[in-house]
Amino acid sequence: MRLCIATVCLSGALEDKLAAAAAARFNGVEIFESDLVASPWSPARVRQECERRGLTIDLYQPFRDLEAVPPDVFAANLRRAERVLDVVEALGAGTLLVTSSVSPDAVDDDDLAAEQLHALAERAAARGLRIAYEALAWGRFVNTTAHAWRIVRRAGHPALGLCVDSFHVLSRGENPAALRVVPGAKIFHLQLADAPRVRMDIVEWSRHHRLFPGMGSFDLAGLVAHVLSTGYDGPLSLEVFNDVYRQADPRYAAIDGMRTLLTLRGSGLPAVPGLGGHAFTELAVDDVSGPAIAGALAALGFAEAGRHRSKPVRLWQQGRARVLLNFGAQRTVEPGTAAICALGVESADPAQGAQRAEALLAPVLPRLHDIGEADLTSVAAPDGTAVFLVQTTPGGWLDDFAATGTQAPADGHVTGIDHVSLTESLDDFDEAAVFYRTVLGLGTQETTDIAAPFGLIRSRVATDPARRLRIALNTAPMRRGDWAPSVPDPQHIAFATDDIIASARAMRALGAAVLPIPANYYADLDARLALPAERLAELREHSILYDRDADGEYLHFYTEMLGSRIFFAVVQRLGRYEGYGDPGSIPVRMAAHRARRLVSAREPGDRHDYSLAHLTALSLSPPELVDAAADAGYRYVGLRLTRVTPQEPHYPLATDPALMHRTKVRLAATGIEVLDIELARMSPERSPRDYVRFLEAGAELGARHVITQLPDPDRARKIDRYAELCELARPLGLTVDLEFPSWTETPDLREAVRVLRAADQPNAGILVDLLHFARSGSSTADLRQLPPHWFHFAHVCDAPAGVPPTNEGLIHTARFERLFPGEGGIDVRGILDALPPGLPYALEIPRAMLVAQIGAKEHARRALSAARDHLDLAAVR
Repeated sequence: MRLCIATVCLSGALEDKLAAAAAARFNGVEIFESDLVASPWSPARVRQECERRGLTIDLYQPFRDLEAVPPDVFAANLRRAERVLDVVEALGAGTLLVTSSVSPDAVDDDDLAAEQLHALAERAAARGLRIAYEALAWGRFVNTTAHAWRIVRRAGHPALGLCVDSFHVLSRGENPAALRVVPGAKIFHLQLADAPRVRMDIVEWSRHHRLFPGMGSFDLAGLVAHVLSTGYDGPLSLEVFNDVYRQADPRYAAIDGMRTLLTLRGSGLPAVPGLGGHAFTELAVDDVSGPAIAGALAALGFAEAGRHRSKPVRLWQQGRARVLLNFGAQRTVEPGTAAICALGVESADPAQGAQRAEALLAPVLPRLHDIGEADLTSVAAPDGTAVFLVQTTPGGWLDDFAATGTQAPADGHVTGIDHVSLTESLDDFDEAAVFYRTVLGLGTQETTDIAAPFGLIRSRVATDPARRLRIALNTAPMRRGDWAPSVPDPQHIAFATDDIIASARAMRALGAAVLPIPANYYADLDARLALPAERLAELREHSILYDRDADGEYLHFYTEMLGSRIFFAVVQRLGRYEGYGDPGSIPVRMAAHRARRLVSAREPGDRHDYSLAHLTALSLSPPELVDAAADAGYRYVGLRLTRVTPQEPHYPLATDPALMHRTKVRLAATGIEVLDIELARMSPERSPRDYVRFLEAGAELGARHVITQLPDPDRARKIDRYAELCELARPLGLTVDLEFPSWTETPDLREAVRVLRAADQPNAGILVDLLHFARSGSSTADLRQLPPHWFHFAHVCDAPAGVPPTNEGLIHTARFERLFPGEGGIDVRGILDALPPGLPYALEIPRAMLVAQIGAKEHARRALSAARDHLDLAAVR
């Protein structure tokens, strides 16, 4: 039976769609009118191009609003139809699809509809063409296939038959068995589409939410069986209106469509071999993430049981749960991160599984192996994950690993892998579901939408009938930023246990970093489910999440995030529970992961929070600065919203909504916070009200402090303006921190103190910049005497011991030649020790020559490393 696809299923211009259909090995296409109208090719050229690609044109569509209309309207319709039949004839299509009318001119008269359809069929027959009449589910009077068949039968013309569209039949709840009364010769065309069961306008449902066969709720296999029982021998054709498919690469979408049609047809396709569950999950790691993942596995009770004889792959095992850590340099992961790169699936016949994959256009991956090593079969999932089909038997793939002599305890609590959870791009989400359903024969559940803290998450699970192999797929269908703060495409492996309480105790004793769950979750759990007090206390003590349904219970806890996107779960299923927890627990887990990531941004030895001051990497735009801070391990950034010199780059966050939006997206995505904004430089020519939008922008960014300078020789005026600036900032939750560069008219600590005392504002503050403090000759003894609440953070750097003799030299050092803490002559620790404890340290260390050599991002990383070593680790030592 021939397989076809409608061009409306695919994205791109008509030539793109035809190339994709041919690449996916379709026999023919349906040409949609709008695709032809927009094409520079003539109908004859389209016909030639299809013939060149081995494609037939089986249908041209749609012709709308023909029948049951007044004579004058019908005459105009016939004229229009003649022009369309010219096109159909030039295309060599053979059949024109006519949809039931939705025109306000139409009347409810089956005899008239039959008469007018007969007239059109007569004209088509004269050209050797046919008319396929389709009942739209929203047709004005004809909206069922049964009604359309009555009209076709009444018309009684051999060139007039039915087009059966599965969506129009099944969306209205028609019984497809009724199709058995239609002679197969009168069904001219069969269009197939699946769809989810949703409550919405039927036109909206049809035009935006159709799916490829097997991916929705319709019983397409039953409908096709009824149609074939009539003797129908025409094509099986896909007509799927879907916004995601029509934005995806047309070649991949066409391949997905072909896979679903081949699976639906069944005949000629190698059967799915029996599946036995998860054999292993492989993580791509490097020298940074690998030890972290290994440590986490050890804390969960796993042991490094083997090392591959020829590859840098290590086997960690506990019970039947196996995790491979692949340190191979060819793995494409970001430095310091880890990712699931392969799934090992137990297969009764890997060779047959590979034959099925190839028949379904899934590439079988080439694999190098040494003599004597297992020749494993693997195929590529749409996201690049390698799926290995293996048999874990003596002499099999496990023998490729040399035993280390270390084994997990015999009484270990993990028994196997319960499921693996992957996050896909929106394009890959449906493709992955099609792949696992067709190639591996897994059933795919209905999608679930989850309102998560950082945007909607859509999830669906693919699993075998015995529930031994479970793969959860997730995507963020509407998020325009990253999937979640600082977690690009999170993935996790869920390990099964028979006693989750004992597992939690044992794993905590081994040092497992179990994700803390807030008390509010357990208060809500108590209110909803009224669990026994002792049970609830155990769950709370071990941060275990809980769900139950009519069939059983589900208990699960998680580790903290590892390698930026990987984490582990431990789950216990009681009774016949087949779900994956209360969907409402996912936002709880996500928020908990975010909270822990913010805490863990401070390294274990840190005694302070660090901020990346913009002057340290002024060549980076605000969004780039935020990313650089996150990558290096800072907690905060300081953003420069105003230009201080004509030569420096300007980032007008206060007046550029697009830049503001991009910056806020990166802040949300990384969890970095804005510590301060700069610079309100109150020269004699400036008024505090000039900075109103600047202050509002700072508040919008979530900043806490504003840096100001007072280069004004008139003390009374600068005090008044400073006080007014504080008053403008106070309702916005901002402090105004006075910095005293030694070359300005507010040149030292004593003058800054005079200003603060005279201004007498509750949100006033002093910013101690170590360079300015040292160059101004200010006293740490004086610093110790000042009110602690005046100090909110400090600018930290070092500088050469020699003091430049001119203001120009002072300014040049300040803007271009500062040093990392401990590299110069400033008493860095002495000044900082005179400040109140616990202040954030903002690293303001511009070094023009070094930045030119290594780049701004690497400079920011080195600055933090040097500061930690000098100020935190040295103090610990």
